[in-house]
Amino acid sequence: MPMPTSEPLMPYQNLLSIAQYAAKSAGKAVLEIYDSGDFTEYSKNDDSPVTSADYKANEIIMALLEQQTPDIPIMSEESDHLPLAERAAWQRYWLIDPIDGTQEFIARSGDFAVNIALIENNEPVIGVIYWPAGESLYYAVKDKGAFKSCAVENKQIHVKTFSDPTNDPVVIAISRRQKRENVLKRLDQNRTYQTLPAGSCSLKACFIAEGKADFFMRLGVTGEWDTGASQCIVSEAGGLIRSVDFKPMSYNQRESTENPNFVVLGDPSVDWESLVNYYVD
Repeated sequence: MPMPTSEPLMPYQNLLSIAQYAAKSAGKAVLEIYDSGDFTEYSKNDDSPVTSADYKANEIIMALLEQQTPDIPIMSEESDHLPLAERAAWQRYWLIDPIDGTQEFIARSGDFAVNIALIENNEPVIGVIYWPAGESLYYAVKDKGAFKSCAVENKQIHVKTFSDPTNDPVVIAISRRQKRENVLKRLDQNRTYQTLPAGSCSLKACFIAEGKADFFMRLGVTGEWDTGASQCIVSEAGGLIRSVDFKPMSYNQRESTENPNFVVLGDPSVDWESLVNYYVD
């Protein structure tokens, strides 16, 4: 009698298509709520904001992923999280942030996004970020490049290459909701900087991936779902996401799903470690 064989893993391209459809479906619903202004605002246990739109997006994404990939576990910012002992053996799982940039949604800046990543062996291998207000889809698959699709273009994207990595001005993607001095004081004061105000963490990362900005430092509480999709896209575009200590980010390896403060880096020819001094008074 032949030995039973395990079911083969679904190919990345199929999973990418599923993630793209889920992100755009959720994004369409969220944008309708955003345009109507008819949503309810709540505070979570950590005092961070969440809205009925977050929960609606989560419901849509969870239903689609559970239907299309019932064998792949899901971790979402807006769902209960299993203890590490119950999820440590996951070979691959979906990691989602139904609305990254809830504060921007509430503030009506339009700078919010839907994030879906596939994590395999503790590494993001698929990243999908949909920006509903900008009608733009950013996506990447490990070793296949990063791409942007919108009404006017569908192209591969890359981080910006510096002509002079030592002296060229650095464009910093910076939050509208935090004091920029908190970031600027942690950078080499002999360098010239320009700032690009932007909303959610993932959109700042996408702007770096497509060469609109070069650097982003995130100070404050985030979760693994805030960086999973971004890390895949930025990496495939030629950049990096690292902790402020320049150590790799981790996924599903700790009891806590909270990220350290982190940086998103563009052109790898820049000596970012000499440029950044996180530990200032």
